[in-house]
Amino acid sequence: MRDTFDLSRNYYDHLGHFAQDFIPAMIAREILLRKQVLKQGAWLFFIVSCICLSISAFHKLIEWWVAIVSGTAAEDFLGTQGDIWDPQWDMFVALIGAICAQITLKNCHNQQLYMLERKV
Repeated sequence: MRDTFDLSRNYYDHLGHFAQDFIPAMIAREILLRKQVLKQGAWLFFIVSCICLSISAFHKLIEWWVAIVSGTAAEDFLGTQGDIWDPQWDMFVALIGAICAQITLKNCHNQQLYMLERKV
């Protein structure tokens, strides 16, 4: 992406972090709805977003722990590319992925769940 768009750094990792929470958002949503933990509404949206953000934060903690255990320089291992805010940006982009998944796929997901309930 850096070479194609003449950017100062490679933002490809942000695409990966977007997908990292886009997909789990729908999994978390389905589990919470099918197990009847929550009903549809604002709380479901909030809890799914929180679950996804916690997944992203845990991923960042694992990266940090591996950098400590391996003894490599954190910047070399984590690929922050000189951006001290890279972990926070990655988590923010992952949160945006979770929010986008819920907004764009909500109706389709609801319809699929309705069809599943009718077959049972």
